[in-house]
Order: sequence, then C-alpha cells, then structure tokens
Amino acid sequence: MQRPLIAVLITSAFLTLNAQAADLIQIYQQALANDATYASARSSLTAGQERITQGRSGLLPSISASGSNTRNSGDQTTPNFLGIMTKNDVDSHSNSYSVQLSQPLFNWANWQTYQQSKLAQATAEATFAQAQQDLITRVAQAYFDVLTAQDNLTSTQAQKVATTEQLASAKRNFEVGTQTITDTHEAQAAYDLVVAQEFAAVNDLENKRTALQVIIGQAPGTLAPLRTGVAINAPSPAAVEPWVSSAESQNYAVVAAKLNVEIAKREIERNRAGHMPTANLIASSTHQTTTGVQRSNNNAIGVSWNVPIFSGFAVTSKVRETIALEDKARNDLEATKRAASQNARSAYLGMNSGLAQVKALEAAEVSSKSSLDSNKLGYQVGVRINIDVLNAQKLLYSTQKDLAKARYDTIMNGLRLKSAAGSLKEDDLAPINALLVH
Repeated sequence: MQRPLIAVLITSAFLTLNAQAADLIQIYQQALANDATYASARSSLTAGQERITQGRSGLLPSISASGSNTRNSGDQTTPNFLGIMTKNDVDSHSNSYSVQLSQPLFNWANWQTYQQSKLAQATAEATFAQAQQDLITRVAQAYFDVLTAQDNLTSTQAQKVATTEQLASAKRNFEVGTQTITDTHEAQAAYDLVVAQEFAAVNDLENKRTALQVIIGQAPGTLAPLRTGVAINAPSPAAVEPWVSSAESQNYAVVAAKLNVEIAKREIERNRAGHMPTANLIASSTHQTTTGVQRSNNNAIGVSWNVPIFSGFAVTSKVRETIALEDKARNDLEATKRAASQNARSAYLGMNSGLAQVKALEAAEVSSKSSLDSNKLGYQVGVRINIDVLNAQKLLYSTQKDLAKARYDTIMNGLRLKSAAGSLKEDDLAPINALLVH
C-alpha cells in the first residue's frame, strides 16, 4: 500500500469533521430503519401474529358452495310399436347447485391447535423482543468499535509525531557529538514500527466503519466520541442475585423456551385426539333442474360423527414421539436458563471489573504523563537516553488506549447485563448518549 492511499483513507475517515457528529441515538434510529436482520425479525412477527386467526378457524363453521350446469345433445335409436327402428333427437339441460355448512361440535385436535396458535403468537412476540434487544447491543458494539479504532489511529498518529520529533532530535545530537549513533538507530526503529502500526490502524478503522455500515445501511459519518473523564454508573441493584433471577425468568429467550414447552404439551394432547371421536353439525341446501324432466329442491340438517377404531398404531407412535419432543423442549428450556444466568453473571462481573479497571487506568494515565515529562526533562539534561523517552511515550499512549477501551467495554457490559435480564429498552441508550460529546 502506497502512502498516498493511506492519506486518502485517513481523509475519507475524517472527511465530515466539520459536520455535526452523529450520536448513538441517531445511529440507532438509522439501524431501526435499515438493518436487514431487524427487518427480517419484524416480518417474522407480522407472520406470527396470524397464528391465532388460523388456529381459531378450525373451531368456526365452514361454508362451501358447489354446482354444475350441463347441456346434453345427441340422438337415440329405438324400435316403434311395429318393430321398426326410429331415430330421435335427444336434447336436455341440467342445472344443479348446493350450499353446505359444517360446524364442528367436538374436535379435541382442533381445540389443541387453537391453544397452540396462541402460544405460537406469544413466541413470535418474545422472539421479536429479543431481536430488538440484540439490535441495541449490536448497534452500540459497532459504534464503540469504530470509536476504539479511531482512538487507536489517533494514538498511533500522535505517537508517530512524537517519534518523528525524537528521531530528528537524535540525529541533531549525533551530528553535534552529544549522543551516539545508537540513539539514532533506536529512534529510527521506533519510527518505522509506528508507521507500520499506522497502516494497520487505518485498515482496522475502515473495517469497523464497514461493519457499522452493514447495520445502518449507509456509510457512517463522524461519530460523537466519549467525553473525557466521564463517570460510568455502577449496576443497580448492586448484587448479582437479582440480575440472575431476572435472567432466569424474564430473559426473552427463556420466555420463548417456556412457551415452546407449553406448545409441546399441547402437541401431545393434539395427537392423543386421534383416539377420540369427532362430531359436526351439517346443514345443506340442494337445487336441481333438468329440462323437461324434473325439478327438485332438498334441505337437510343433522349431525355427523366419526369414531376412530384402528389406525395401524400411527396415533400411538405419534404420541410417543411428541412425549419425547416435550422432554427435549424441557431440556432446551433448562439449557437456555443456564445460558441466560451465565450471561448475566459474566456481564455483571465484567461491568464491576471494568469500573475498577477504569479507575486504575485513570491513575495510570496520570502517572504515565508524569513519567513522560520527567524522561523528557532528563533527556534534555543528559541523564536519560532517547529510548527512555520513547518507552515513556509508548506507555502513555498505550494507557490512554486501554483506558478508552475499558470505558467502552464497561458500557457494553452494562447493556449486556440488562439484555440478559430481559429489561433492556431503547430508553437505556439515552444515559449512554449523554456521555458523548455533542
């Protein structure tokens, strides 16, 4: 990659610096409108909301109409009274139609299907709610990934500037004889390394911006960064048990798994209905006319019933199958609860650990700045060598990057904690958005 291309990439990354930076809420609104994964989940919800109507149809009456209109023409040869064959033209027209109504009186399988349809619609709603939470965390993660990449590039470029100055100083001091060639070589090596790191940082930034573009459907502009020295609130409640309890009962994946267990129970009953009788109310009206022959009307009403006697053990086998599937659904529920509990614990511990890490890195940043100032002064008076200053600079920039990353990770763990507990909402982005530079 040539240096002009690097310049183009850097320019494109920061082309909109003079425009107003987009914040987290604005990026989330773009994702709501353009994210394909979320749109797919929304369509699945719309489809799932039709389940109750479909399930209820098996309990409601069905009405059908049928009919025919036929014209017959031809000839017929028959003997007359003298035994002589005579030919007669045959021309007739028949018209018939009927209307039939059927109302289920007792059908246990259809009743269970109706109950399953209500559970299936609730499952679709829980799945969509989970998709909404996933969109929040995906947008926030992609947003902070871009900020992290920007921080890395900014830090690398600042380190490059400092290393360039240090290299020039080492060359001047070598020319006047106050330092050895070793200092120059060390400064040159540090400069070459930071140039390579700049290439990697630019590429990483472009990748992270592309990942965000996949979610929001357009190339992101400048993003509002996190304010310096922001305070991140600790999780409330400040104990892990309430979060775990909420995750095991309110997590949307757990809710969907519970509904799947209930659906499996209903499926057992639906298949057992294969041994039960069915009864329907039948009403019909039939009208038939034949040209020159007859006309008839018939109205009928009654009850039809069916009692299954033997079906080749198919019903018994289906019942055994659905019992096994219910057991599978119960085990899936237990696995989902454990995963939700683990996610809640991990996010809670990650957030508390992140808060402690942020506090420690803030102190380390102050110490690193003091160390760099001391090494620069020592280098000027001759008690420190060039590599000491370079190491102090590298330590400061590394600490600053780690501090920013720790803040981002702590914020993300807070969102993941609420998501695991099933309480994450769009409003939870507002306090985070308030931490950004507007």
